Amino acid sequence: MITEPLVDSHCHLDFADFQGQEESYLAAMEAQHVGWALIAGVTLERFPGVLALVERFPNLYAGVGVHPDTQQGQEPDVATLCRLAEHPKVVAIGEAGLDYHYKHSSPAGQAEGFRNHIAAARETGLPPEIHTREADADTLAILEDEHAKGPFPAVLHCYTGGRELALRAVDLGLYVSFSGVISFKKTEALQAIAREVPIDRVLVETDAPFLAPVPYRGKTNEPAYVAHTAAALARIRGLTESEIAAATTENFFRLYTKARRPAAPESAPA
Repeated sequence: MITEPLVDSHCHLDFADFQGQEESYLAAMEAQHVGWALIAGVTLERFPGVLALVERFPNLYAGVGVHPDTQQGQEPDVATLCRLAEHPKVVAIGEAGLDYHYKHSSPAGQAEGFRNHIAAARETGLPPEIHTREADADTLAILEDEHAKGPFPAVLHCYTGGRELALRAVDLGLYVSFSGVISFKKTEALQAIAREVPIDRVLVETDAPFLAPVPYRGKTNEPAYVAHTAAALARIRGLTESEIAAATTENFFRLYTKARRPAAPESAPA
Protein backbone atom coordinates (compact mmCIF):
# COMPACT_ATOMS: atom_id res chain seq x y z
CA MET A 1 0.00 0.00 0.00
CA ILE A 2 1.22 3.49 -0.85
CA THR A 3 1.08 5.83 2.12
CA GLU A 4 3.49 8.50 0.86
CA PRO A 5 2.23 11.22 -1.52
CA LEU A 6 2.93 10.61 -5.21
CA VAL A 7 3.33 12.95 -8.16
CA ASP A 8 2.00 12.32 -11.65
CA SER A 9 4.89 14.02 -13.41
CA HIS A 10 3.24 14.17 -16.85
CA CYS A 11 -0.42 14.13 -17.86
CA HIS A 12 -2.91 15.92 -20.12
CA LEU A 13 -5.74 16.76 -17.78
CA ASP A 14 -6.79 19.54 -20.18
CA PHE A 15 -7.86 17.03 -22.85
CA ALA A 16 -11.51 16.53 -23.75
CA ASP A 17 -11.54 13.17 -21.95
CA PHE A 18 -11.61 15.05 -18.63
CA GLN A 19 -13.57 18.18 -19.52
CA GLY A 20 -16.15 19.14 -16.91
CA GLN A 21 -15.07 16.31 -14.61
CA GLU A 22 -11.81 17.74 -13.29
CA GLU A 23 -12.96 17.88 -9.67
CA SER A 24 -13.83 14.18 -9.65
CA TYR A 25 -10.43 13.30 -11.10
CA LEU A 26 -8.73 15.43 -8.46
CA ALA A 27 -10.76 13.65 -5.78
CA ALA A 28 -9.63 10.30 -7.20
CA MET A 29 -6.04 11.51 -7.01
CA GLU A 30 -6.46 12.35 -3.34
CA ALA A 31 -7.95 8.94 -2.63
CA GLN A 32 -4.85 7.29 -4.14
CA HIS A 33 -2.40 9.58 -2.29
CA VAL A 34 -1.45 11.41 -5.50
CA GLY A 35 -0.69 14.86 -4.20
CA TRP A 36 0.32 16.71 -7.36
CA ALA A 37 0.27 16.48 -11.16
CA LEU A 38 2.03 18.29 -13.99
CA ILE A 39 0.02 19.04 -17.14
CA ALA A 40 2.33 19.10 -20.14
CA GLY A 41 1.79 21.49 -23.03
CA VAL A 42 1.29 20.02 -26.49
CA THR A 43 0.38 23.10 -28.56
CA LEU A 44 0.37 26.83 -27.91
CA GLU A 45 -3.27 26.93 -28.95
CA ARG A 46 -4.22 24.60 -26.08
CA PHE A 47 -2.03 26.34 -23.52
CA PRO A 48 -4.70 28.77 -22.20
CA GLY A 49 -6.76 25.75 -21.16
CA VAL A 50 -3.77 24.31 -19.30
CA LEU A 51 -3.30 27.60 -17.46
CA ALA A 52 -6.99 27.72 -16.55
CA LEU A 53 -6.67 24.36 -14.81
CA VAL A 54 -3.46 25.02 -12.92
CA GLU A 55 -4.80 28.37 -11.75
CA ARG A 56 -7.94 26.65 -10.49
CA PHE A 57 -6.28 23.81 -8.56
CA PRO A 58 -3.30 24.49 -6.28
CA ASN A 59 -1.76 21.02 -6.67
CA LEU A 60 -1.50 21.20 -10.48
CA TYR A 61 1.49 22.56 -12.38
CA ALA A 62 2.09 23.20 -16.07
CA GLY A 63 4.64 22.83 -18.80
CA VAL A 64 4.66 25.07 -21.88
CA GLY A 65 5.72 23.64 -25.19
CA VAL A 66 4.78 22.00 -28.47
CA HIS A 67 4.77 18.25 -29.12
CA PRO A 68 7.36 17.42 -31.80
CA ASP A 69 4.98 15.79 -34.26
CA THR A 70 1.93 18.04 -34.27
CA GLN A 71 0.15 18.37 -37.59
CA GLN A 72 -0.94 21.95 -37.14
CA GLY A 73 -0.51 24.98 -34.93
CA GLN A 74 2.05 27.61 -34.14
CA GLU A 75 5.69 26.63 -33.80
CA PRO A 76 7.14 28.43 -30.78
CA ASP A 77 10.17 30.66 -30.86
CA VAL A 78 12.41 31.00 -27.83
CA ALA A 79 11.04 34.40 -26.83
CA THR A 80 7.44 33.14 -26.85
CA LEU A 81 8.28 30.13 -24.72
CA CYS A 82 10.17 32.28 -22.23
CA ARG A 83 7.34 34.79 -22.00
CA LEU A 84 4.72 32.11 -21.36
CA ALA A 85 6.98 30.41 -18.82
CA GLU A 86 6.88 33.50 -16.61
CA HIS A 87 3.53 32.35 -15.21
CA PRO A 88 4.10 31.24 -11.59
CA LYS A 89 2.51 27.81 -12.14
CA VAL A 90 4.60 26.98 -15.23
CA VAL A 91 7.46 24.82 -13.98
CA ALA A 92 8.67 23.08 -17.16
CA ILE A 93 9.37 23.61 -20.85
CA GLY A 94 7.61 21.05 -22.97
CA GLU A 95 6.75 18.60 -23.96
CA ALA A 96 9.25 18.75 -26.79
CA GLY A 97 11.67 16.45 -28.55
CA LEU A 98 11.64 14.03 -31.48
CA ASP A 99 8.96 11.62 -32.69
CA TYR A 100 9.57 9.63 -35.87
CA HIS A 101 6.58 7.27 -35.59
CA TYR A 102 3.94 9.02 -37.70
CA LYS A 103 6.26 11.38 -39.58
CA HIS A 104 3.78 14.26 -39.66
CA SER A 105 6.73 16.67 -39.58
CA SER A 106 10.30 16.43 -40.83
CA PRO A 107 13.23 15.36 -38.62
CA ALA A 108 14.97 18.64 -39.44
CA GLY A 109 11.95 20.67 -38.36
CA GLN A 110 11.58 18.64 -35.19
CA ALA A 111 15.25 19.09 -34.37
CA GLU A 112 14.95 22.86 -34.75
CA GLY A 113 11.94 22.93 -32.44
CA PHE A 114 13.69 20.70 -29.91
CA ARG A 115 16.70 23.01 -29.81
CA ASN A 116 14.41 26.04 -29.41
CA HIS A 117 12.83 24.44 -26.36
CA ILE A 118 16.26 23.69 -24.90
CA ALA A 119 17.30 27.31 -25.49
CA ALA A 120 14.18 28.48 -23.66
CA ALA A 121 14.96 26.05 -20.85
CA ARG A 122 18.43 27.52 -20.47
CA GLU A 123 17.08 31.06 -20.41
CA THR A 124 14.29 30.34 -17.93
CA GLY A 125 16.07 27.73 -15.81
CA LEU A 126 13.10 25.37 -16.25
CA PRO A 127 13.74 21.74 -17.23
CA PRO A 128 12.53 20.43 -20.59
CA GLU A 129 10.10 17.50 -20.67
CA ILE A 130 11.56 15.48 -23.51
CA HIS A 131 9.39 13.30 -25.74
CA THR A 132 11.38 10.76 -27.75
CA ARG A 133 9.83 8.03 -29.87
CA GLU A 134 11.73 5.88 -32.36
CA ALA A 135 14.44 8.55 -32.35
CA ASP A 136 17.02 7.38 -29.81
CA ALA A 137 20.15 8.16 -31.84
CA ASP A 138 19.08 11.66 -32.91
CA THR A 139 17.76 12.50 -29.44
CA LEU A 140 21.06 11.50 -27.87
CA ALA A 141 23.05 13.41 -30.49
CA ILE A 142 21.11 16.61 -29.77
CA LEU A 143 21.34 16.15 -26.00
CA GLU A 144 25.09 15.62 -26.15
CA ASP A 145 25.58 18.56 -28.48
CA GLU A 146 23.47 20.88 -26.34
CA HIS A 147 25.06 19.73 -23.09
CA ALA A 148 28.47 20.51 -24.57
CA LYS A 149 27.29 24.13 -24.63
CA GLY A 150 26.34 23.93 -20.95
CA PRO A 151 24.47 21.40 -18.81
CA PHE A 152 20.77 21.68 -18.12
CA PRO A 153 18.34 19.56 -16.09
CA ALA A 154 15.68 17.66 -18.05
CA VAL A 155 13.58 14.49 -18.09
CA LEU A 156 12.93 11.85 -20.71
CA HIS A 157 9.20 11.46 -20.23
CA CYS A 158 7.15 8.28 -20.76
CA TYR A 159 10.33 6.42 -21.53
CA THR A 160 10.10 3.56 -24.02
CA GLY A 161 13.51 3.87 -25.68
CA GLY A 162 16.63 1.78 -25.39
CA ARG A 163 19.16 1.26 -22.63
CA GLU A 164 21.91 3.38 -24.19
CA LEU A 165 19.83 6.55 -24.42
CA ALA A 166 18.47 6.18 -20.89
CA LEU A 167 21.81 5.59 -19.22
CA ARG A 168 23.68 8.16 -21.29
CA ALA A 169 20.97 10.71 -20.45
CA VAL A 170 21.49 9.94 -16.77
CA ASP A 171 25.22 10.53 -17.26
CA LEU A 172 24.31 13.95 -18.67
CA GLY A 173 22.30 14.73 -15.54
CA LEU A 174 18.81 13.92 -16.83
CA TYR A 175 15.95 12.07 -15.17
CA VAL A 176 13.92 9.24 -16.71
CA SER A 177 10.15 8.99 -16.21
CA PHE A 178 8.26 5.72 -16.55
CA SER A 179 4.57 5.33 -17.39
CA GLY A 180 2.11 2.46 -17.15
CA VAL A 181 3.93 0.73 -20.00
CA ILE A 182 6.23 -0.86 -17.42
CA SER A 183 3.21 -2.77 -16.08
CA PHE A 184 2.45 -4.38 -19.46
CA LYS A 185 3.38 -7.92 -20.37
CA LYS A 186 6.29 -8.41 -22.75
CA THR A 187 8.06 -5.19 -21.73
CA GLU A 188 10.95 -7.00 -20.05
CA ALA A 189 13.59 -4.86 -21.77
CA LEU A 190 11.96 -1.66 -20.56
CA GLN A 191 11.50 -3.11 -17.08
CA ALA A 192 15.23 -3.90 -17.01
CA ILE A 193 15.99 -0.26 -17.81
CA ALA A 194 13.59 0.86 -15.07
CA ARG A 195 15.52 -1.38 -12.68
CA GLU A 196 18.90 0.00 -13.76
CA VAL A 197 18.29 3.76 -13.75
CA PRO A 198 19.53 5.15 -10.41
CA ILE A 199 16.67 5.59 -7.98
CA ASP A 200 17.47 9.28 -7.53
CA ARG A 201 16.83 9.87 -11.25
CA VAL A 202 13.47 8.10 -11.62
CA LEU A 203 10.02 9.69 -11.98
CA VAL A 204 6.59 8.15 -12.54
CA GLU A 205 3.76 9.45 -14.69
CA THR A 206 0.53 8.50 -16.41
CA ASP A 207 0.68 10.44 -19.71
CA ALA A 208 -3.11 10.40 -19.20
CA PRO A 209 -5.41 9.87 -21.01
CA PHE A 210 -3.02 7.45 -22.75
CA LEU A 211 -1.31 4.21 -21.67
CA ALA A 212 -3.35 3.23 -18.64
CA PRO A 213 -1.45 0.75 -16.46
CA VAL A 214 -2.59 -2.72 -15.55
CA PRO A 215 -5.33 -3.37 -14.35
CA TYR A 216 -6.84 -0.53 -16.40
CA ARG A 217 -5.00 -1.15 -19.67
CA GLY A 218 -7.14 -0.18 -22.64
CA LYS A 219 -9.24 2.26 -20.64
CA THR A 220 -8.91 6.03 -20.30
CA ASN A 221 -5.92 6.76 -18.10
CA GLU A 222 -6.12 9.33 -15.30
CA PRO A 223 -3.65 10.87 -12.82
CA ALA A 224 -4.83 8.67 -9.92
CA TYR A 225 -3.58 5.62 -11.81
CA VAL A 226 0.04 6.71 -11.32
CA ALA A 227 -0.29 4.73 -8.09
CA HIS A 228 -0.41 1.54 -10.20
CA THR A 229 2.65 2.61 -12.16
CA ALA A 230 4.46 3.23 -8.88
CA ALA A 231 3.37 -0.19 -7.64
CA ALA A 232 4.72 -1.82 -10.81
CA LEU A 233 8.01 0.03 -10.42
CA ALA A 234 8.24 -1.11 -6.81
CA ARG A 235 7.85 -4.75 -7.87
CA ILE A 236 10.43 -4.33 -10.61
CA ARG A 237 12.98 -2.77 -8.26
CA GLY A 238 12.24 -4.89 -5.19
CA LEU A 239 11.21 -1.89 -3.08
CA THR A 240 8.06 -1.05 -1.18
CA GLU A 241 5.46 1.11 -2.84
CA SER A 242 5.96 3.79 -0.20
CA GLU A 243 9.73 3.79 -0.87
CA ILE A 244 9.05 4.38 -4.57
CA ALA A 245 6.54 7.12 -3.76
CA ALA A 246 8.96 8.90 -1.43
CA ALA A 247 11.85 8.68 -3.89
CA THR A 248 9.97 9.76 -7.00
CA THR A 249 8.25 12.66 -5.23
CA GLU A 250 11.57 13.88 -3.86
CA ASN A 251 13.03 13.59 -7.37
CA PHE A 252 10.15 15.59 -8.86
CA PHE A 253 10.64 18.55 -6.57
CA ARG A 254 14.43 18.40 -6.97
CA LEU A 255 14.02 18.60 -10.75
CA TYR A 256 11.15 21.09 -10.91
CA THR A 257 12.62 23.67 -8.57
CA LYS A 258 9.97 26.26 -9.40
CA ALA A 259 7.22 23.96 -8.12
CA ARG A 260 6.16 24.74 -4.58
CA ARG A 261 5.54 21.81 -2.30
CA PRO A 262 2.35 22.69 -0.45
CA ALA A 263 0.87 20.18 1.92
CA ALA A 264 -0.43 17.17 0.03
CA PRO A 265 -3.68 15.50 1.06
CA GLU A 266 -3.07 13.59 4.29
CA SER A 267 -2.39 9.91 3.88
CA ALA A 268 -4.81 7.46 5.41
CA PRO A 269 -3.45 5.33 8.25
CA ALA A 270 -1.65 2.22 7.03
